Amino acid sequence: MSDQTPITPLAARERLMTEPALGAGNFLDHAVAANPHRSVPFVFTHRTDHRGEVVLRGHSLLDLVALRDRYAAWYHANGVRPGEPVAVVVGEGLEPLLHFLALTSLGAVPALVNDAMRHDVLVRYLDHVGVVGVVADDTTRLAAAYRQDPQRRPRFLALAAEVRAFDAAAVDLPAGHPYRHADDDVVALIHSSGTTGTPKSTMLAHRGFWDGKQPRMTRFPAEPYDRLMSLMPHTHAGGLSYFLTAVLLGLPTVVMADWRRAVVEPVMEAFQPTMVASFPRTFVELATGELPVRGAARVHSWFNTGDSAHHGHIRRLVTLGERPAGLIRPWLLPPQQAGQPALPGSQFVDGLGSSEMGMALFGQVTTPESERDDRCVGKPLEVVRRAAVLDHDGVEVPDGTVGLLAVDSPSLTPGYWNDERLTASFELAGYWLTGDVARRDAEGRFHHLDRTVDVIDTVDGPVYSLPIEEVLLADCADLVRDCAVVGVPAGSGAGQLPIAVVQLQAEVAQADAEEVVRSAANEALTAAGLAALAAVRLARTPADFPLGPTGKVLKRELRTRHAGLLTGR
Repeated sequence: MSDQTPITPLAARERLMTEPALGAGNFLDHAVAANPHRSVPFVFTHRTDHRGEVVLRGHSLLDLVALRDRYAAWYHANGVRPGEPVAVVVGEGLEPLLHFLALTSLGAVPALVNDAMRHDVLVRYLDHVGVVGVVADDTTRLAAAYRQDPQRRPRFLALAAEVRAFDAAAVDLPAGHPYRHADDDVVALIHSSGTTGTPKSTMLAHRGFWDGKQPRMTRFPAEPYDRLMSLMPHTHAGGLSYFLTAVLLGLPTVVMADWRRAVVEPVMEAFQPTMVASFPRTFVELATGELPVRGAARVHSWFNTGDSAHHGHIRRLVTLGERPAGLIRPWLLPPQQAGQPALPGSQFVDGLGSSEMGMALFGQVTTPESERDDRCVGKPLEVVRRAAVLDHDGVEVPDGTVGLLAVDSPSLTPGYWNDERLTASFELAGYWLTGDVARRDAEGRFHHLDRTVDVIDTVDGPVYSLPIEEVLLADCADLVRDCAVVGVPAGSGAGQLPIAVVQLQAEVAQADAEEVVRSAANEALTAAGLAALAAVRLARTPADFPLGPTGKVLKRELRTRHAGLLTGR
């Protein structure tokens, strides 16, 4: 890595905060204009050489522009025009981000697809979006599907390798390139995790996806010593959000192509990040077993978004690394003062957000000194105009009452692509419904209890799965590595009861483990005033603990798989 700092100067970052034309469709060009260090490598990819050692390759802002323009020339040569949706189905890492930059520079709409999406679901999703073309690492199965129904076939179906090898000198980019976006232009389509069914296609708007991130230009850690490891899926809004932030800041960032610990930990040791951003999936792995002490030696901040992380994992991670003294607020650490000793341990910033919210709209900070506060996601960030807990009629409920979490923010999605009815179903009383069940306390802090589709309907009333999972992961940590709680039928007229599907800690014997875990869990749940588990089932293989393309547990599949567990059917 270069000794020259690539960080955008503070004065330039302050100007970016008020730049009216800046948005998600043109942030790279604004970064090039603002950063005098535009030729210094700062975005890193990784590979393992023949000796098994990690090799990092850096890309500067000018490198990113050259790659973007080469890809854009290929798309333009293949007839892609403004407003047209194009599917990108490539492996994680920097590659999907380059396609995003290329397509938005033409005014087209990249439909970024996680390549772990099941193939039959992928075909249905692409049909729904109505893509004019597909670029993928492997087109074999897609080509076969389109041969069966040629009328569905898009204009082009191309290998990503073809785009990478294209001779851009053979094609002129269109006049006026890069494209100039209007504020409400759609710049990307991001699919949901599919945890509740077929993935939805969330629209990201040019200005809306930038709204709310302006304060990060001065508040996000960006000292000369800072290094970001981005473990987000980069086909997801979270990965795009952190990349946008890193590019505008000039923040040295390794863009990971794999989230599994076996790959992540050696790169951590080579890169020595001070910040790690991820979905909970990697934090589960890093917090399990022997902690990654060497790789996390310099980490001062862990950033989580998407689903909230669990205290049982957070409390182990914050024992790692070191941080400057004087924590001020979420997303902000003060610069390290010369001669001032660092504090042991790190901070975990748990941000509740989604593609529809445009960013994490709630933030809760945990340090080694923090008291446990299960399922608290903190207060709304300043971009949020209003946040409330509503009943089904759109009326705000009193503090302490459970209801539907609703937000109003300029960062919100314009809606779902080609689905006005679905969009309308998430709008209520001037708010956007996040799809979560929550309560607000007297201090104005919000507590995330469940997804609306995962609430367990017992004869005694609703039971929320996430607080039960918290207890299993925090109070039964010697037994449980990870878990998912779902409701299954208890019998005719008996409603549902909660069961847990658990992954055991590696050293726990499986003989009689289900009853051992259930007994320990129910003792802790009773002490916490929560509903007891009717049964426990072990996840002995990865197939027993199914994950969606973004790493979220597919609770709908667990409900189906164990539907007859309590009734014997």
